[in-house]
Amino acid sequence: MSELSKIEIITGMSKLSKLKTALSKIGVRGITVMQVLGCGVEKGTQEYEVDENEIMELLPKQQINIVVETSKVDKVIETVKQELYTGHIGDGKIFVYGIDNVVRVRTGEEGNDAL
Repeated sequence: MSELSKIEIITGMSKLSKLKTALSKIGVRGITVMQVLGCGVEKGTQEYEVDENEIMELLPKQQINIVVETSKVDKVIETVKQELYTGHIGDGKIFVYGIDNVVRVRTGEEGNDAL
């Protein structure tokens, strides 16, 4: 198993501030945030709509990428779930990937030292 893991979070546009604060409190040292368009299994159906869309509607989302030591993944996931949960469509998804290596270009440090 890899020593480093990438956690990718896709969620609505309004959730970044609280999530960023909570991640800082548990020791996450860096994140990357991108504005993206997408939809999940509901095909872009809004919470208030009765019928599911037949054609996918792409909604504005944000993708948040975090690389941490694998030992911290469970704590990060629990924190993300607590901060994003509303019980409504669009709370988001969390994906976890193993990372082979990280290299800090400026210093040449690798692995955990590069984080």
